[in-house]
Amino acid sequence: MDAGSINSSSSLKAQSRFPLQQQFLPRMNSKENLDRFIPNRSAMDMDYAHFMLTEGRKGKENPAGNSPSREAYRKQLAESLNMNRTRILAFKNKPPAPVELMPQDHSHHHHQPKTAKPRRHIPQTSERTLDAPDLVDDFYLNLLDWGSSNVLAIALGSTVYLWDASDGSTSELVTVDDEDGPVTSVNWAPDGRHIAIGLNNSHIQLWDSASNRQLRTLKGGHRSRVGSLAWNNHILTTGGMDGQIINNDVRIRSHIVETYRGHTQEVCGLKWSASGQQLASGGNDNLIHIWDRSTALSNSATQWLHRLEDHTSAVKALAWCPFQGNLLASGGGGGDRSIKFWNTHTGACLNSIDTGSQVCSLLWNKNERELLSSHGFTQNQLTVWKYPSMVKMAELTGHTSRVLYMAQSPDGCTVATAAGDETLRFWNVFGVPEVAAKAAPKANPEPFSHLNRLR
Repeated sequence: MDAGSINSSSSLKAQSRFPLQQQFLPRMNSKENLDRFIPNRSAMDMDYAHFMLTEGRKGKENPAGNSPSREAYRKQLAESLNMNRTRILAFKNKPPAPVELMPQDHSHHHHQPKTAKPRRHIPQTSERTLDAPDLVDDFYLNLLDWGSSNVLAIALGSTVYLWDASDGSTSELVTVDDEDGPVTSVNWAPDGRHIAIGLNNSHIQLWDSASNRQLRTLKGGHRSRVGSLAWNNHILTTGGMDGQIINNDVRIRSHIVETYRGHTQEVCGLKWSASGQQLASGGNDNLIHIWDRSTALSNSATQWLHRLEDHTSAVKALAWCPFQGNLLASGGGGGDRSIKFWNTHTGACLNSIDTGSQVCSLLWNKNERELLSSHGFTQNQLTVWKYPSMVKMAELTGHTSRVLYMAQSPDGCTVATAAGDETLRFWNVFGVPEVAAKAAPKANPEPFSHLNRLR
């Protein structure tokens, strides 16, 4: 079992900070900064300098002993050996060696060997840091999500804020009443306009972010807080502390269409596969269940397809592979510390890696075969792994508390992280894709066309 909620900062601290305001941290200048009055030893020829200070200047100190023929020979020798330099100390770097622009061999019959792909540079520091006061430090919640419209949603206490990545603007979507809050989960619908908000009182609110209007409240399904949410077209799947997983059809008044029962403790991780056919759930009972949509029976306790029992601590981190539909990555909590890979068709564990620390979240690179994990004690780091070798490509530090929440930008390049240190950081961890992705088709607004008539 993992440590759950930790008390947030005091009210005085919260009053002195504004949500989602940028922190300006000092940065080291990456360019070389040489004092112009201090010689650069790397640019000096030390052998020549020693010669000039000893043997090379004896002739000038004793000019009477030099004959005209000897002086002429000395000058000719100096020119041929490039010894006509007068300065011993150098204050600038040596110029770079000339680059041969044209190859010597112009033959079309010989092919040059293919050069290895250069290793991608991964910045070691976050490119932006925002304040996130009152962020709940709870391993089992999911308080951060980045929608397809490039707007990031974050829950801070009982308030949901929206940060527009296109212009950096911040707005408040909703503040729930004290008896209903705090907010325990947020998740954008595929259209990037509608958002689901799970609450501590077991209810789920649906909001239209464009009109800043609440559409309806889903209630009657869970008996306690709703800490995990996952959309599958018009189906909103919710996971609660009561161990239940409920499929809600948001188009209809009687929204509960399926209930999955398999977990005995809080459901803290929910992810639908890209095909929408399989659902992965992780819980505080150390279990992962794979549910198949095609076998679901309306209003019944649906049987799982696979029950995966290899983890020895709570499983919150779940991520479906974007280039292999039946590959699922999972991460265990503080008593487990491993990342495991599963074939969800067979239920087989393909690989397991001990990371050495609590795994809080997982994200796949959409453009390369890489995986990003966020961690807790002791380093509170982000780790970039090469798949399938699981060689560490980089470790990124900056957070001073466990990195509980991660969200990925729509283009897949930037990752936002939120931690118990009450900061929200943005990392250019996955770089720029070599080939621009095709524009995603516009989401069908039909699932929400009648929500304005439902309450």
